[in-house]
Amino acid sequence: MLPVSPLVLNLAVALGIGLLIGIDRERRKGTGPGRAAAGIRTFTLTSLCGAVAVIAGGDLLLAVVTVGVFALAALAYWRTLERDPGLTTEVALVATVLLGGLAVHEPTFAAALGVIVAGLLTARTVIHGFVNSVLTEEEVRDGLIFAGATLVVLPLLPDKAIGPYGALNPHTIWIVVVLVMAVSAVGYIAVRIVGARFGLPLAGLASGFVSSVATIGAMGARAAKDRDLLGAAVAGAVLSTVATFVQLALLIGATDTDTLMALSVPIACGGGAAILYGGVFTALALRHKVEHRDSPGRAFSVRSALLFAALLSAILVASAALDDWFGNAGLLAATSLAGLADTHSAAVSVASLVASSKLDANAAIVPILAAVTTNTLTKMVFAVTAGGTAFAVRVIPGLILVLAAAWAGARFLG
Repeated sequence: MLPVSPLVLNLAVALGIGLLIGIDRERRKGTGPGRAAAGIRTFTLTSLCGAVAVIAGGDLLLAVVTVGVFALAALAYWRTLERDPGLTTEVALVATVLLGGLAVHEPTFAAALGVIVAGLLTARTVIHGFVNSVLTEEEVRDGLIFAGATLVVLPLLPDKAIGPYGALNPHTIWIVVVLVMAVSAVGYIAVRIVGARFGLPLAGLASGFVSSVATIGAMGARAAKDRDLLGAAVAGAVLSTVATFVQLALLIGATDTDTLMALSVPIACGGGAAILYGGVFTALALRHKVEHRDSPGRAFSVRSALLFAALLSAILVASAALDDWFGNAGLLAATSLAGLADTHSAAVSVASLVASSKLDANAAIVPILAAVTTNTLTKMVFAVTAGGTAFAVRVIPGLILVLAAAWAGARFLG
């Protein structure tokens, strides 16, 4: 079998890119004297010109060819300016010649970009309809705020311990702010897609794998804003606790299987109680019809996210202060303090001790459940502060039930 030259494959990719983009432009070209200037043949030849330019003369010749295509595109735009002021075809033509040139050096990357360009062109109606008819000004503003918090503020914050007892890391704390906004946005999107009765419970369960504490805070903020969503928000908050136990099982199992076996009953009991309690409120939410709203509102509350981060910072400082004043008075105290901020890190640290034969697997049950207990206290605090009394009196009994079930499972083993 004769070997195929890499240049042949690169030219084939360039040809495919031109055809793919040109097919969409041909369908929208129109007919008669008012038809657009570029169709499938023009786009295919343009992509091949870009590839041949790189092969024959390198990047310099590609630049010359690109300038020529840009001039022709500008002339075509000027000719149709009164009839069609859009620039999509002209910009796509310039992008095609560049993608054709890129196919010589990076064929896979060029092909992927070609698919994206063709997809954007084909989805014109869907994108325009979404932006003009579905997306609201508040949602656009929230998207910009989230982008700024993630892409502008987060990289600028120092990733080091500062403050009292070195307990605060600005970068980590701001990640919490972004996380709360993201969790709230996930719930908002779910509500917009499938409705509040279905969306919030599903969003709570999914977001719990990111942070159950953040999910409870976000659900509480949504319940405080709209009392009609109280039942669905409670269901989402409690169902997020299911993810806590699933993550515990996965992380502990990955660290030490003996520890997982020792905790299998408490984890199963706690997760089962969370499913049961959350399922009750999910059923109630499904029975409660929420009126359709023409104005969807805001995707998240920046104030709630900042309040969440402030409370978490206070907990971190308090934990560090207790550790400084009283010292590490044993594994139980250490894991309890760590559990105020995160259950999983405390559980993994205990399982690591078992894996290194420094602790018996059965002796790991109480410290890990102590971390779950203190983390539950944190969840209760955020349920009260974010959701108010009506939300808290429904969520806190569920959290207590889940915690009691986990401890009952441990007692059953004992």
